[in-house]
Amino acid sequence: MRALRIVLRQSSANYRKEETIDNKMTYPLPPLSTIIGALHVACGYEDYKFMELSIQGKFESMSREPYTDYCFLNSIMNDRGILVKMKNSSLLSSAFTKVASAKNSAGNDFRKEITIQVHNRDLLTEYQKLKDLADEIKRYKDTDLKNEVFKMDEEMKLLKAEKKKIDKGSHEYKEKDQREKEIRQAKDELISKVKIYETENYSEPISKYRSLTTSLKYYEILHNIELIVHVKADDEVLNTILENVYNIKSIGRSEDFVDVIEAKIVELVQDCDCSEETEETSEYSAYLRYEDVVSEGFNASKIYTRVKGGRKINGTIYHMNKNYKIINDQRIFEKKKVIYTSNYSIESTSENVWLDIDDSKKDAVKKYIVNFM
Repeated sequence: MRALRIVLRQSSANYRKEETIDNKMTYPLPPLSTIIGALHVACGYEDYKFMELSIQGKFESMSREPYTDYCFLNSIMNDRGILVKMKNSSLLSSAFTKVASAKNSAGNDFRKEITIQVHNRDLLTEYQKLKDLADEIKRYKDTDLKNEVFKMDEEMKLLKAEKKKIDKGSHEYKEKDQREKEIRQAKDELISKVKIYETENYSEPISKYRSLTTSLKYYEILHNIELIVHVKADDEVLNTILENVYNIKSIGRSEDFVDVIEAKIVELVQDCDCSEETEETSEYSAYLRYEDVVSEGFNASKIYTRVKGGRKINGTIYHMNKNYKIINDQRIFEKKKVIYTSNYSIESTSENVWLDIDDSKKDAVKKYIVNFM
């Protein structure tokens, strides 16, 4: 069977686990969707192309690398963090302008300019005027508006009480009922007018200001990585990937650069029917199809993991994203159950387990156990 073998090297990388936050943990090898995404980008594919993958490799060591994490708070904090103005208040992105930064952990004040560093004087002045306006609006709502509404409510109460004492069909009742409606309408219009003024002059402008805080967090970083990826797809897709494989610039983070050591169409074989003395053992760790490792009975597993203390050690189970469908403008991924393990071997090949025999090097023949997912 034809497949594309790609050998890659990276000096360092983080293949982030989606659920990790404070410490951005890494998978030991790139997930299926990460490799598929990198191949699609390299080829310029806009539509999903079906492919099956075998991913194996190894790394030399792992360390933790600190980084500064930026977080927007839900409300403006006048005494801490970094005061910024967003380019678009409806989006949280990198499009913002620094206004001022707090210098100390406590006791700062952006309005009074206490222990802060000013980055943009005009925007800080705008922010201070908005906060002053907020105080004026609050004072008006708590005094003048409150008193005016109280008077209207009292007059409406009086009119309601008087209406109960007279005949509903009388001219006097109709006059009082009309007056009550006019007061209620005037009250609603006054409250609405104040609300519109507050929205246009304070709420909308201040919504562009946010508090940005920073904290020290960590990436788990793998070092000196070697990856062997086998791709199974139709000939057109394989040839397109082969033509564009050197467009792969990074895998993991954008700064996790890739060196493509080899890309070659190979013929996989299924002629391994070995005894225990000649079983094939992989020198790499790999993601293996769960069913090919743990199944029993007639369709018994063809891949054998290591045994320690008389106990079989399968490895670590992951549920990884692979194929996806677009449903209601969202990507819905199909999950693949895989086992990450090392020191695994085969005694024979099977429908989903192949051998890639590389005899191009003079010093030794290299055999890759290929398990597609």
